[in-house]
Amino acid sequence: MNLFNIALKSIRQRLLASSLTALSVALGVALMIAVLVANKIVTQSFDLQRIGYDLVVGPKGSELDLVLNTIFRITPPIENLPWRYYDEVKENKHIGVAIPIALGDSTEEGGFPILGTTVEYFDVEYAEGKRFQIHKDDSWPRGKWESVIGATVARVNGWKVGDEFQMVHGGQDDHVHEEKFKIVGILAPTGTPNDRTVFVNLTGFFAIAGHEKPVEEAIAREAEFFGETVEQVRAYHADDLKELAAHADHDHTGHDHAHHDHPTPSLQREVTAILVRMKEDPKRPTLAQSRAIEFAAQLREGFKAQAVNPIRPMQRLMNNLVGNVRMILLYLTAIIIVVSGISIFVSIYNSMSERKREIAIMRALGADRMQVFSIILTESIILCLIGGLVGILLGHGLIIAAAPIVTARTGLVIDPLIFEPLELTLIPIMIGLAALVGFIPGLTAYRTDVAENLSS
Repeated sequence: MNLFNIALKSIRQRLLASSLTALSVALGVALMIAVLVANKIVTQSFDLQRIGYDLVVGPKGSELDLVLNTIFRITPPIENLPWRYYDEVKENKHIGVAIPIALGDSTEEGGFPILGTTVEYFDVEYAEGKRFQIHKDDSWPRGKWESVIGATVARVNGWKVGDEFQMVHGGQDDHVHEEKFKIVGILAPTGTPNDRTVFVNLTGFFAIAGHEKPVEEAIAREAEFFGETVEQVRAYHADDLKELAAHADHDHTGHDHAHHDHPTPSLQREVTAILVRMKEDPKRPTLAQSRAIEFAAQLREGFKAQAVNPIRPMQRLMNNLVGNVRMILLYLTAIIIVVSGISIFVSIYNSMSERKREIAIMRALGADRMQVFSIILTESIILCLIGGLVGILLGHGLIIAAAPIVTARTGLVIDPLIFEPLELTLIPIMIGLAALVGFIPGLTAYRTDVAENLSS
């Protein structure tokens, strides 16, 4: 009988104690797997290395808040930008694409964020080499009161093409807009915040009662933003002011402007942010990046706006906050595994007093000290390996079970078969830990006195 079989037989003789010891190792490894995979999921979710835009332009303030609101839609908007500023940005000769977005409202059912934008939003890759796909026979929101919804919104709310919905005014859960948007398309899953977003035609978004900025407030806002006088702003928007005056004379009797037919004047329009992609030159691959840096630097010295490379604030968040939390969790799980190793040590060491006669008999039958030592060490390694393998299976089993739940609640699409390369280091670590904790019990067996224990 070889050493491996003898070690297995010894484990079976103490099956309950051995099973509990292996289980403690398995739970520690499962927790380690969960932490490693969760870290990878978070890193991938907030990875903006392949985002389709070079800059996010928004009001000056917290860069992180701007990115979290614009890209991830998990914080309220900082402020808004005048539509006039968007017109100037898109006319910049170095800018290839400038997409306006308006945020702040949410769906009455499900509380999903509403994003007002133009059809051009769907023309830009949401990740490198990946474009938005829409289900067959669906269409993009070209009509004023049309909408496209993300895959998660459709699944959670049970919405389909042809359904209509209302939106809750930003920050006011008790104020539901009367206007209804019709769903004309459902996006294919992207694994991004777009899956839990409702996209509406920007023209319709502006036409909703209460979304147009009051004239005097709009004038004061532009004067402050551009550093002009009120008279200069009025002169710039002379046509808009005439049009507003004409509409006031003809149709309004104190009621709101819901579903009004005339377009909202640019003076009363605002955007939350502008997604910018610089013009590229195939012969000069770094030109777009240098232009983005130059444009961002110009804004720091000019208007009350900022251009943020979304990668940088997210990297700081990941490094300073998420990275530290990840390290704490890894340290805690490492401690749990060490404690599991100690439990193996205690289990085997405590059994030595019961096995001294057994070891003495083995020695009397011809086993030398190193063979006895190797049997105890092999036993420790087997327990660690069994616990480690069960822990890996248990950890991934939990991920497979949790993936649909997390997706349903957060909109985050998780690959249930996701694998973290660091998992490959767990088995060597477990073998090393087993050898370490099995050394002292093995040494005790090595030193067992044959004559004394046979006579006892």
